Formats: sequence, C-alpha cells, structure tokens
Amino acid sequence: MSPSRSSKEPAEIREQVQRTLAALERKSTKRDHDNLARFGITAARAYGVSIANVQLIAKSLGRNHALALALWDTGWYEARLLTSFVDEPERVTSAQMDRWSRDFDNWGICDTVCFHLFDRTPLAWKKVALWHGKRDEFVRRAAFALLASLALHDKRTGDEPFEKGLALVERAATDERNFVKKGVSWALRLIGRRNPALNIEAVKVARRLSSSPDPTARWIGRGALKELTSPAVVGRLRRARA
Repeated sequence: MSPSRSSKEPAEIREQVQRTLAALERKSTKRDHDNLARFGITAARAYGVSIANVQLIAKSLGRNHALALALWDTGWYEARLLTSFVDEPERVTSAQMDRWSRDFDNWGICDTVCFHLFDRTPLAWKKVALWHGKRDEFVRRAAFALLASLALHDKRTGDEPFEKGLALVERAATDERNFVKKGVSWALRLIGRRNPALNIEAVKVARRLSSSPDPTARWIGRGALKELTSPAVVGRLRRARA
C-alpha cells in the first residue's frame, strides 16, 4: 500500500486491512500456492489461498467500498481477489475500473474481477467498448471477459449490444496472444449460448472465423462452432424457447 494512500485512510480501514491480510496468511497452503503456477497464474505477491477460502473471508467482511480500495492497493493477489466480493458495484467509478484494469497481470485476477464485480456496475458496457481496442494484453482480455460475464449475468439487456459485441469479437479474433484469444473465444461462446437468436448470429461469426486464413481466428471459430452447434447447447436453447 502506498504511504500517501495509506495516510489518508481511516485507522479503522488500515486495521481491517491488516486483519484481513493476516486471515489470508492463515488460510494459505503450499498446495494452493503451487497451484497458481500450475494454472498459469503469475503474481508478484501471493499467499496461496483457494478461491473458496477467499470467498469465505469475503462473507465475514461484507460489502465495503473503502476497504476494497485499500485491499487492492496492498498488491497481494488474494487481497485483490477479495475486492471482487467486497466492493460495492454501484460505488465503483470509471477511473477505478481503468486503474485496476491496468494493474491486471494474470488471467485469474482479470476474470474474477470482471465476473464478480465489474459486470455488475452501470459502467460495464462502456468499458467493453473502451477496452476492446487497447494494446495491453490483460486490459484487452478484460474487455472480452467482461463481455462474456455480461452475456451470462445481464438479464435485462436486449440482443443489440450483444450483436455489437460479436462484431468486436470478430475484429479481435486475429490477436494471437494466449490470454486475449481465450477471452475472445469465451465471449463468442457465451453470447451464442444466451438465446436462440444470438446463437444464430454467433454461429455465423464462428463459421466465418473457421474459414479464415488466420490460424488464431480459425482456432476461435472452430472451438466456438463445435460448442454452439452441439446437441447439448441446441437442445437447451430449444427448451428455453419452448
């Protein structure tokens, strides 16, 4: 935590941060720490705490925007995971989202924050539009992780924004960087599973990508096409329509 930021925080928040870090350290195990590397998660500061235990600690803390900001500034991987469950979505600011996205340094923190916090904010769609063209690998992944999360969780938005999301997917499908292409694939598949109409549009995109001369686009397209035309997905969408 930076000294300037820390000095402005109430003593109660500083003490709560220290208690929370101590709780995380108590829950850490060598196995969970080793699993970070096993799952391709690189973090400069990590205790090694399972997501189940992170969520358990989050329940004891409740929602607290100021605490979430302070936990993020510690730089600890698990403390940053905690912010996904502790922050108050309605109080998350645009500047905060941009700053945190620039701090993303692995897929675990990127996806968890997008899936459990950012997609619940009123700013989520604006950030998809802003971040999808960014050069930074994890900021760009965040755009598509956020789009995938919205496809799964946003029950009120109509099809048009998701159709526009498919255009972003197609535009980014030649980005060969591992974490970007997997984020793009995730968004395409979840949009295509949202409802029958979007399934038709997503399958069209997947078919075009499958025949692309670009190997990354073909990989994304073929994987999505296989899933979105599978009996399991087609059957579920038919039942939902009926």
